[in-house]
Amino acid sequence: MPSSIAHRIFKVFAWILGIIVFLALATLTRVDWRDYKEMDYYHETMAHLDTLSIQSTEGETWFAGWSSVNATPNSPAKLVGYKPRGRYQFVQDSSFVKTLVVGNGKSNVAFLNYELMIVHPYLFKRVHEAIEKENLSLDHIYFTATHTHSGMGGYIPGIVGKLALGGKDEKIINLLTSKTIASLKEAINSQDSVAIIFQKSRADSLVANRLIAEDPIDPFIRQMIFEKRNGQKAVILTFSAHSTILNSKFMGLSGDYPHYLTKIMEDSGYEFSLFAAGTVGSHRPVPSGNQAENVLEYAEDLHKNIEGNIVFNEKNSQNNLNTAEIPLELRKAHYRIREKTRLRPWIFNLVFGDTNPHFDMVQIGNTLFISSSGEISGVFMSEWESLANEKGLNLIITCFNGGYIGYITPDEYYNYKLYEVRDMNWFGPYNGAYFDEIIQNLIEKAK
Repeated sequence: MPSSIAHRIFKVFAWILGIIVFLALATLTRVDWRDYKEMDYYHETMAHLDTLSIQSTEGETWFAGWSSVNATPNSPAKLVGYKPRGRYQFVQDSSFVKTLVVGNGKSNVAFLNYELMIVHPYLFKRVHEAIEKENLSLDHIYFTATHTHSGMGGYIPGIVGKLALGGKDEKIINLLTSKTIASLKEAINSQDSVAIIFQKSRADSLVANRLIAEDPIDPFIRQMIFEKRNGQKAVILTFSAHSTILNSKFMGLSGDYPHYLTKIMEDSGYEFSLFAAGTVGSHRPVPSGNQAENVLEYAEDLHKNIEGNIVFNEKNSQNNLNTAEIPLELRKAHYRIREKTRLRPWIFNLVFGDTNPHFDMVQIGNTLFISSSGEISGVFMSEWESLANEKGLNLIITCFNGGYIGYITPDEYYNYKLYEVRDMNWFGPYNGAYFDEIIQNLIEKAK
């Protein structure tokens, strides 16, 4: 009898162990450390770049129109950012869809901007479908977001979306889509001839490298200013600090510091101001606190630097408008649970869904915009900007272009036990070098 019981216990233990081993083999694998230049995805992306078709037109005059449309829901939506927080309890700031349409008389580009944490591929798709249905006269759509961590959710399908990012709410998606179309139509209809200026201001004390404190930062506020004949002005602003001043316990709907900075700009001579998150991948703001009053104070400090710490100002004298969308191939998903262990790609794909990786390139005269589906670290920016300047180009890099693939940071960060590079570097290793090569390639291709 005792031996029979022992045999049964052994069988149960063996079954349990077998199930554990099976599940581990089915769901876990090792990090693939092969050189990215040996991988098929690298050669496919390089082939895309080699055959890249840049759509180019040249007109006589620049035209621009802009519009800001309130897209605050009628009832509270779930907040997105930090962790699941539930629905916002009050509206600290209304949420806007903003549009700037720029053309040269022969083609038009629309800069779309949302006071959201990201532009999810599902929202990207729905907006594109609506634009096609309306048959709007646009040749390229350039998506941006402020990256506020106190914005609304409801536009993110899938398991992770449902559990942590506000889920998918068709009312929210329809609201954002309809407001986008309304804003686009208004911006197109308001186009008039403009002069264009690129300006760069320095704000070193307001941004820091949040991963490696002593590493480089991107300290510049970059601006593209459009002025109509009647004196009305619009501006696109970018900066590298995350929109994370308000803490994770804040339960109001807010655009964080970008919302207040654009309001200050509009109170000081601009009719329209649009903030697009820049190279935010490893950068944090340096505010005096984490309350609403500190957000306003930080925005005011940024504005003082915009007005009083200008390091470069140049009027555009060219009328070429160039655009391209570049497909981005990636290594199979590397969502790590330990330094050398990751989930198998099928698990990642099931949980996270579509990532829509790509780059957008828009060149307005001698200012080159490049957008990324990854949160690129500002550590890279100095080298890229120097390369662009050598070609007589001003460079603006933005993120959240309707795709999302996690963080893009220097490769030496990859094994640090940091959330941004352990949990949020979804397609590493070597994405730092990979993106560096791609963006340098795009700068070289600019006409």
